[in-house]
Amino acid sequence: MTDQSEVHQIDAIGLVCPLPILRFKKRTQGLPSGTQVEFLADDPSGRRDLQALCEITGHRIEWIREEDAGVLRYRICLA
Repeated sequence: MTDQSEVHQIDAIGLVCPLPILRFKKRTQGLPSGTQVEFLADDPSGRRDLQALCEITGHRIEWIREEDAGVLRYRICLA
């Protein structure tokens, strides 16, 4: 059983569309509802794509933080 207090990290830095979202989908497949995921990406279209994916799947973006060199760190709660 997965410990839901654990935060899964997915690094998609350096990948360009559609690879960041494909990596997110692959790495979150099979994780239980309520799992916390930190997703790192620097693709300029990534924010829009991730928001669209979350609308479709019911995942919730809890926060977005800008890191160094244009990297965005997202905290997502899986539906």
